[in-house]
Amino acid sequence: MSYLTRALAFATATLFALPAFADGIMVMDPYARAASPAAKSGAAFMTLHNMSQQDDRLIAVRTDAAKRVELHTHKETGDGIMQMMEVEDGFPVAAGEMIQLKRGGEHVMLMGLTGPLEQGADISVTLVFETAGEVEVSIPVDNERAPGAGAHGGHDNKSN
Repeated sequence: MSYLTRALAFATATLFALPAFADGIMVMDPYARAASPAAKSGAAFMTLHNMSQQDDRLIAVRTDAAKRVELHTHKETGDGIMQMMEVEDGFPVAAGEMIQLKRGGEHVMLMGLTGPLEQGADISVTLVFETAGEVEVSIPVDNERAPGAGAHGGHDNKSN
């Protein structure tokens, strides 16, 4: 690998390791995935850090990558089975606290994908917060990431 290639790879990795910010909300380590190239649904995961002094709430998500987007969680049904369900009132993010949207827990559900979530691609997503407003995030597709892995970093994103 040439020096120039290594330098470009390092610069790109550094750029993508920066989190997104909006009015006190920091979005870290976002990634999306689908079960297969033919999947009709997928999910997005990330860590949200409320760096403000005011409680906030993630109330909606929008993207052109799916016909419908919902905030979901998993709950045990009482017979040892986990059921995925929509969280209509959103995810609270207390002042100074972080929440992790992760596999098997709270996450962004992408239903009716408008195209495959291909490894290495990015999808553009708008997170809507009750107080902070909208945060534009470019989320990398990582269909190879193991559950619990968190080494890929976020993207430097512009917020509204």
